Amino acid sequence: MSFLGYLLLGLIAGAIAKALLPGEQGGGWFATMLLGVLGAMLGGWLGSLIFNAPLENFFSIQTWLLAIGGSVLVLLIYGFVVGRRR
Repeated sequence: MSFLGYLLLGLIAGAIAKALLPGEQGGGWFATMLLGVLGAMLGGWLGSLIFNAPLENFFSIQTWLLAIGGSVLVLLIYGFVVGRRR
């Protein structure tokens, strides 16, 4: 997948992950995209390790589920780290 594909996937996956998680998360669209891209990369890495399913096809439901799952995980970790500082 291309770099722009990862950015678009990360932005959408991050927005979906923010919508799925309860409560209010800080950050604007850039933070959402950054956390979403990190989550997509994490989801792709974990998917390739556990399920032998890397992020290859942008239009695959498997790619989207791994990216959203990774984004949720990154947002939970981010909320835990930022929440402890407040």
